Amino acid sequence: MTAETTTAEAGTRLDGPRRWLDAYRLMARIRAFEHRVDDLYKRALMPGLTHLYVGEEAVAVGVCSALRVDDQITSTHRGHGHCIAKGASVDRMFAELLGKAEGYCRGKGGSMHIADHARGNLGANAIVGGSAGIATGAALSARMQGTDRVVVCFFGDGALGQGLLYESMNMAALWKLPVLFVCENNGYGQYTALDETLAGDISARPAAFGIPCQRIDGQDVRAVSATTADIVARMRAGEGPAFLVCDTYRWYGHHVGDVDRTSYRTKEEEREWREQRDPLRILADWVVASGEVPAAELERIVEEEESSCEAGAAWAIDAPFPAASEVDDHVFAEG
Repeated sequence: MTAETTTAEAGTRLDGPRRWLDAYRLMARIRAFEHRVDDLYKRALMPGLTHLYVGEEAVAVGVCSALRVDDQITSTHRGHGHCIAKGASVDRMFAELLGKAEGYCRGKGGSMHIADHARGNLGANAIVGGSAGIATGAALSARMQGTDRVVVCFFGDGALGQGLLYESMNMAALWKLPVLFVCENNGYGQYTALDETLAGDISARPAAFGIPCQRIDGQDVRAVSATTADIVARMRAGEGPAFLVCDTYRWYGHHVGDVDRTSYRTKEEEREWREQRDPLRILADWVVASGEVPAAELERIVEEEESSCEAGAAWAIDAPFPAASEVDDHVFAEG
């Protein structure tokens, strides 16, 4: 169906205007995928809810560009972008969302529980902040196995109110575990603005554990990639955990059913982020301004990814559901 681009491959080539086309393609793929997901939901072809990642693409692509295939990530309920950035193919992801047997979890995980262990994706998690312990445990495993593998824990600003996150950060700091806590700060926890739920400053939280923290523009994929690469290099060298705050914005509602957002944010705010802070446009403007890449080439990339996602969705719609006889399969580990 679709060609898979691993972030490890992309990450080794991000050193010039033309070489950033891999990152642009991945961001375009994520956006095309999410728009197609929204269409599937509105056509009542997809069971359950889903949470769109449109507007935040630079965070997933930038972070994962600094990782190897064997490095691991944990994801969130808004996790499609993380999956794609870590190398997942869109056809199997569509199959998973539609409950089909060809999905990454044979259609049993759905939108909020996709995992792809072959590429280091330990799974999305519908519990806010719920993957912090998993990521920290994976980092402990990497240390005990004597590898230089690192783990990234993605979470939203809403997780800053969850105690599990702080317990995990404390353990990671005490044992100097190679885990990067990435806060995707899109400004809202469901329908509530961050300044109504968070006392103090985000950066003060990791500082309390002695964990170094950086806060960056999450809409600039080049900044995210460069910052993450520096952090990952320090973690591989045994310097322990780190915390990265990426300021970003979700274009749409908390979930696909959240269509009227005027009760908690303005249309003017949404328009400003879409028109002035679009991560794809930010990268495209820089690449085109370099003179090395014509705008038409970027437009062709977007068209190719849209066509690829359309074909992937069509394939998933026609794919078979898992047999009813396997309803009890994959529930417990084999003895």
